[in-house]
Amino acid sequence: MPDPNGFLRYGRRLPARRPVPVRISDWREVYPPAGEELVREQATRCMDCGIPFCHDGCPLGNRIPDWNDLVRTGNWAAAIDSLHATNNFPEFTGRLCPAPCEAACVLGIAGGEPVTIKQVEVEIIDAAFDRGLVTPQPVPAPSGKRVAVVGSGPAGLAAAQQLARAGHAVTVFERDDEIGGLLRYGIPDFKLEKTHIDRRLAQLAAEGVQFRTGVNVGVDVTAEQLRAGYDAVLLACGALAGRDTPETPGRSLRGIHQAMPHLVGANRVVSGRAGTTPIDAAGKHVVIIGGGDTGADCLGVSHRQGAAGVHQLDLYPEPPQSRDEARDPWPTWPWILRSYPAHEEGGERVFAVAVQEFVDDGTGAVRAVRVAEVTVTKRDGRRILTVLPGSERELPADLVLLAIGFEGTEEQPLLAQFGVERNARGAIDAGPDWQTGVPGVFVAGDMHRGASLIVWAIAEGRSVAAEIHSYLGGAGALPAPVASSAQPLAAR
Repeated sequence: MPDPNGFLRYGRRLPARRPVPVRISDWREVYPPAGEELVREQATRCMDCGIPFCHDGCPLGNRIPDWNDLVRTGNWAAAIDSLHATNNFPEFTGRLCPAPCEAACVLGIAGGEPVTIKQVEVEIIDAAFDRGLVTPQPVPAPSGKRVAVVGSGPAGLAAAQQLARAGHAVTVFERDDEIGGLLRYGIPDFKLEKTHIDRRLAQLAAEGVQFRTGVNVGVDVTAEQLRAGYDAVLLACGALAGRDTPETPGRSLRGIHQAMPHLVGANRVVSGRAGTTPIDAAGKHVVIIGGGDTGADCLGVSHRQGAAGVHQLDLYPEPPQSRDEARDPWPTWPWILRSYPAHEEGGERVFAVAVQEFVDDGTGAVRAVRVAEVTVTKRDGRRILTVLPGSERELPADLVLLAIGFEGTEEQPLLAQFGVERNARGAIDAGPDWQTGVPGVFVAGDMHRGASLIVWAIAEGRSVAAEIHSYLGGAGALPAPVASSAQPLAAR
């Protein structure tokens, strides 16, 4: 059992990040390995709390107290088995997930310091790879059934692995030139070096998963061809339709771009698949509109590209440093100020402002962004902005990046060909069996949920695989951590 006194003996500690002057000169991950002594110490802080609310914070249902205690006692082989029992790709979640499990940790009650769950998780999987504990799982007798997975992000890959291990022949179709979806080209290497993707893909390939890159389903291969060649189809194409601001004066000026093309271009250069990027921050004054994860990624990329200066704008006021129990009671996900490693590398965060105009330099290119201080209220579910008179000012801008969220999955030929439509949120609805309403056509991940966390993508991938397995008449049941209607932990 866990050490009930560990949290009394040790405080919360994370490994030191690589020094800023060093890390902004390359694209390697910000965090170095923690070291076994620190990891075992932090795992010891996981107490015998009786009811592990961290399970409720994580949609995967990760057995967090179990593998924490296995790390505490140095049983790394059993720890990775426990971790893999609920999570196909802990090397991704341990690096990219914002850790709602930590927000639900009992040690976080009343402003306490939760266990470093995310750090322990990533150290378990890294140690497992280093020690040769991650190997292909033997494939049972083939079922004779074929499944097409469209999209190779975490939802599609999790479903593919689960189905392949159940004996089904799985083919993953990806329109890009490499497998991985946003993991490959949307997430900068300083958060996720791509070797982590490659070694996991090698495992999937050894387990029988087939990959077809450069195939745009609906264009290069029709829905009819997939329906004819496969017994079931899973749509896991993500939610890549970026939200825009076409009504803002000056939006059509040169130098204003969506965030994702900026990140994708940078990733392609880092990977060696392109020599230059079409959206380069080098020597430019950059304004990033949006205060979330994508905006922080653009901030880190801009630093490494050599931006002259960066402002990151947020519509909302600066959040508090700690949880407001009246607003977000424990163990729900709190609204607090979250600073990413990119924020300590430079740039200025500006809160409670809205863009009034993109200013022309006289040649059709942006030279500045005119902003004003605002207050935000909600009425009947609608957001209402009130501008503070006399608060307008200009920020220099040679490059503007829009990181203001996503409007769901993209409009693309495969939707009409499969006979599915986007709902009001831009996502694709699914029934309790994860089918779209078209028999044999399933949907999961951000394409179903809308832009969300990687743990939700993997959880949905595992759950949809269970339903596809049942649909194909497979023996037994695969694990299904969430229902298609599941929502994050929230206070009523």
